[in-house]
Amino acid sequence: MSADIILTNANVITMNPANPTATLVAIKGNKILLVGGSDRLGEARGAKTKIIDCRGKTVVPGFNDAHCHIFAFIRKLGSIDLSPLAVSSIADIKAAVLKRARSIPAGNWVTGTDYNEFYLAEKRHPNRRDLDEAAPEHPLVLAHRSLHACVLNSLALSMAGITRETPEPPGAVIDRELDSGEPSGLLFEMVSYIRQQVLPPLSDEELAEGMALANRHYLSMGITSLQEASANNDYSRWQTLQRFKDSSELKSRVSMMSGFDALPQFQERGLAFGSGDEQLRLGGVKIILTETRGRLQPPQEELNQQALESHRAGFQLAIHCVEPGTVAAAITALEYIAGKSSVAGRRHRLEHCSECPPQLLERLKKLEAMVVTQPPFLYYSGERYLATIPTERQRWLYRIKSFLDSGLTVAGSSDAPVAPDNPLMGIYAAVTRRAESGQELLPQEAISPQQALAMYTTNAAYASFEEDIKGAIAPGKLADMAVLSDDPLKSPPELIKDIRVEMTIIDGRVAWQD
Repeated sequence: MSADIILTNANVITMNPANPTATLVAIKGNKILLVGGSDRLGEARGAKTKIIDCRGKTVVPGFNDAHCHIFAFIRKLGSIDLSPLAVSSIADIKAAVLKRARSIPAGNWVTGTDYNEFYLAEKRHPNRRDLDEAAPEHPLVLAHRSLHACVLNSLALSMAGITRETPEPPGAVIDRELDSGEPSGLLFEMVSYIRQQVLPPLSDEELAEGMALANRHYLSMGITSLQEASANNDYSRWQTLQRFKDSSELKSRVSMMSGFDALPQFQERGLAFGSGDEQLRLGGVKIILTETRGRLQPPQEELNQQALESHRAGFQLAIHCVEPGTVAAAITALEYIAGKSSVAGRRHRLEHCSECPPQLLERLKKLEAMVVTQPPFLYYSGERYLATIPTERQRWLYRIKSFLDSGLTVAGSSDAPVAPDNPLMGIYAAVTRRAESGQELLPQEAISPQQALAMYTTNAAYASFEEDIKGAIAPGKLADMAVLSDDPLKSPPELIKDIRVEMTIIDGRVAWQD
């Protein structure tokens, strides 16, 4: 059989232990046909074979972001950029809001994303009074970088029906002014509610424009697979993604989780865990576990039942847990399941698992669970962690090496748009443990470049039960690859973050080229 495309003169990092390096990759259709040395060129070359000379550049499996939020990213692309690179004070935020408000008719929504009070001159969140000064005639919502908080102006609060008498929803906090008891505009754990129930949905045109931008972005990052991890994913979201996949407007493959409440929607339509195809498949059940004002939401008993119900329905679990209290509750829920049914081979996931003290790690090891972590947080939020998290708790932050040494499988991700989704920045952060400020966070938890690359390739594929078809460059696997400007395994660690993606191949086709 002759190949359709052959990558030659390449430094191929296969992530296949049986054949770790090569200089040639031959592709037939959407699968890898042959991996080997340049001496095998004649074996795979045919009259119509396209030859791509990589000129010594590095070829790796396509990157797989194991936890991201596609629709939130699209929202971000249409919103005002309020990140620390764009604004440094509340005055800057007000100026940016005023500029956007002047460009659209009164009454239309204005949205902003990525503000971070830690980097603002005032060292506080903006409030409704700040925003009323900038845009009193436009409903306005600004999302915090973490997506766990947002700020509304008075008009937006009114449209959301949030008043002095509004009780706090379970697991959420409505911040209030001390003197009046009125909402300050700052809401915690309500971003999803505001976007789903208050903001008007994106029009078909806005969604198509946003998806086109997102598609180009993912390709430019070498991201050939995405694991959509939003807790509000439902059958309607599935249909939307299916539409974009059918039209090839989104080229990266998607594994979409279901929110727990939406699980019956999929079951009623005969869709089970793993339903779909190589382009779009149904992933696990996402459960968000928070600890607001010392109260677990959902409470432990309810969490246990949701977890058991999802497990018995045959779904993998993906439990969002950050602080030690929520990590402990997630582990307790998995132990509860294990007491009633086997968890062997189910690969239940702890999403984030940001703070994991030794006693929790010991319990986690026994459950055959895995961790999906976000190394970019070390780079983009490391300075804040060191300044705000108590010293005794900093010892348990993002213990990637400890997880791996304990035998756990760890997948890498960005949680984008919470953090930028450049996988090479994630690899850099996992290897160096350096924040953007240059400060180190637990350097003893640093891992090797090979381990870090595995987190975004083989381990990420394992996290979604797709290791048989992706995650490595080997005959028979999907032809998804990225061509890099340099070798992340041999570059000085401090330069890994500067490596560029020069070409992205999906389904055996060149989908993007720098």
